[in-house]
Amino acid sequence: MSHLDSSYPPPLRDHAVDEDGGGHHPEHHQDPSPESVSNSDPVPIPVIDLQCLNNDDDDGVLRKLDEACREWGIFRLVNHGVPVALMAELEDLTKRLFSISFETKKTSCEGSPVSYFWGTPALTPSGTALSGGHRKINLVEGFHLPLSQLSEFHPQLPLLQSFRVAMIGYGEHVSRIATSLFKAMAKKLDDEVKIIEKARQYVSEKTGYIRVYRYPRSPNHHLLHHNNGEWGMEPHTDSSVLSILNYHTQDSSLELLHNDQWLPLLSIPNTLVVNIGDIMQAISDDRYKSALHRVRISQEKERISVCYFVFPEEEFVMKTSKYKPFSYSDFRSQVQEDIKTIGCKVGLSRFTL
Repeated sequence: MSHLDSSYPPPLRDHAVDEDGGGHHPEHHQDPSPESVSNSDPVPIPVIDLQCLNNDDDDGVLRKLDEACREWGIFRLVNHGVPVALMAELEDLTKRLFSISFETKKTSCEGSPVSYFWGTPALTPSGTALSGGHRKINLVEGFHLPLSQLSEFHPQLPLLQSFRVAMIGYGEHVSRIATSLFKAMAKKLDDEVKIIEKARQYVSEKTGYIRVYRYPRSPNHHLLHHNNGEWGMEPHTDSSVLSILNYHTQDSSLELLHNDQWLPLLSIPNTLVVNIGDIMQAISDDRYKSALHRVRISQEKERISVCYFVFPEEEFVMKTSKYKPFSYSDFRSQVQEDIKTIGCKVGLSRFTL
């Protein structure tokens, strides 16, 4: 058994194939322009320039953001201000962290606010994997990091300590980005401006989480997906207000459902992918759409990604014309009950009038 195989949870090892066995050297790239991203992307999802979005005089980019949230539920973000060196450091640290043994990963976070999980992206409030009798295993492992508690996390493993420090720095950047996006969305959602403004208060407090994921590569991935086989992540929408994804691997394993077609989304260096979550769809009264997406297992390489999620506070109540009033705690409890009993998330349709 290879060192890489032993780093995976035992049920995932049959699917894990060793890469080249060499060291990992992340590439450094210049920030791409919106035009270069659009020209290089086979699926031209909207591209939003954060620098322009922060310019109060640029109404054109506000309209573009509003259109992206209404018609796609997802967009690429360029000129986001996250330093290239920090993104390269995250890529290197996450690659090295996932490569240590499964047993070490499993025990290194015990008794801490950071948790290690595998086999499912569905987690309990404490960050442990949510199991259900009907649920198939997903070929994924990851770490769950509540940003507000990272200062209380003091790991013995030096690599995990370096990872913690880098994540604190990265968390400050994605919190800033989320705040800017909320501010811009509020300008276009006139009727919901107060609730959007209220949602903004939660970005820098205790409801931001980062999860890092690794998916094995498998030469038999076509067989895995045949007849409802295994996935890196099954089709789902995020339960968040919004999610900000940074995925290092240059592939198209992430897929988006748009106009009843699954579209592969290519990874483009130094861009972020932002998608609308269920809670934003609810508080916008369905003007904005929660993006349905999935992750395929790649035949060519393993996949590593970092995702920042903004959730409301537990008792934050959504009151709109299309949904019964419900708190985020109500929503999460219903989602977890559905996963346990029927094996999948039902989501917002549970709360429609």
